[in-house]
Amino acid sequence: MSKIGDRKGLRGSPRDAQRASRGSISSQTPESTFCRIVPVGKRRDGGTRFWCLLHKADATAKYGRAADHCRYAHFPQINDKDILTLDVNAYPGGIALWGAVPAVYDTTRLPLDRGIHVHTREQPGREKWTDRTYRCVRLIGEPLPNEGVLVSELDAIYYMVSSVFGYEMKHVTCSYCGDSHLDKDWFSIHPHRRHLCAGCGRTFRGTEIAIGNPICRVRELLGCRTHKLKSAPKKLEIRQADYPGGIQIWGSNPAFLWTAKRSEEEGIHVHAFTVDGSEPEKNDTYSEVIIDGIRLDASMVRTLMAQNALPHIAERVVAISCNACGKPWFATGNSAFTPSNAHSCSRCGRILRSTSRLRRIIGNPLLTVLDQLAAQALRAPQKHDLGLLPETI
Repeated sequence: MSKIGDRKGLRGSPRDAQRASRGSISSQTPESTFCRIVPVGKRRDGGTRFWCLLHKADATAKYGRAADHCRYAHFPQINDKDILTLDVNAYPGGIALWGAVPAVYDTTRLPLDRGIHVHTREQPGREKWTDRTYRCVRLIGEPLPNEGVLVSELDAIYYMVSSVFGYEMKHVTCSYCGDSHLDKDWFSIHPHRRHLCAGCGRTFRGTEIAIGNPICRVRELLGCRTHKLKSAPKKLEIRQADYPGGIQIWGSNPAFLWTAKRSEEEGIHVHAFTVDGSEPEKNDTYSEVIIDGIRLDASMVRTLMAQNALPHIAERVVAISCNACGKPWFATGNSAFTPSNAHSCSRCGRILRSTSRLRRIIGNPLLTVLDQLAAQALRAPQKHDLGLLPETI
């Protein structure tokens, strides 16, 4: 279901396709099964382009030679134990699915949480029957196909990214192999027409300029409409010293599947633990969050969460303030994911310039706020790495 970027390339020949159907095997890494590397066409320089049909990733080495293994060979493959089978008709109380990424602030010692976060309720208003994150979810039940529909962790993560930055997505399929297309990283926030299929490794042209995500097919089959959002009614003011098990903070983002009749709450989601390894004492979404007297901005939290899932801007999101008036710069719109070397202060109009080694940057004042929280924390926050690979032109 997932795609590995949209680099430009020439279409493969019929002979290349015939070779691809036979396949080949290369070396094995400790974390993966053997790659299945095949030639899929020509590069712009005339060299051969190679693709791994197993891991759905580029496998071209220097000078147009087949690599020993593809760029995704070290990623652990999704096994049956990683897949939740979920009947969409079995929970009258509602089903909710979100793309799960690491908290922007995490002083727990819990492992990395990424994939698809699932809530289910057997009856409206009852306690959640399911509240857990999975790498993959197989949705079954009417009106879905008999075999169900798989949604992968990358589908969910990049649906979250596109949604936070305000981009609509489409169900895009490869014109050669029919595989559902996922636009990742740079391509998840830049609508385009030319795509690189991860299923067969060939470049195809879409029917319209769009961002592709397989989740859109699920939503179409289920007749999903955009559900209503409302500001969370609760407010939270706590001290970190009262929660020695740690605190986790996320920005809310709209669920890609929401079947409950009530509106979804938006704001800042917080987990607070009194004891390591216990259930969180606080586990809810709040319209206002104050920790140790420091107020968090929901928009900044939500934006940073999405920025952290875009590997092509890694290390370019920084805290920067105007030298003239001292106002922190919070990049919004396209500036929130487009590094630049000149920024205009919204208060005084002065030009802000980076003083770091990276001239092109993106401003988010939340980084300073999180440093202030870390200075008062009982232990240093964890630094999670999603391990996503950059996909750019």
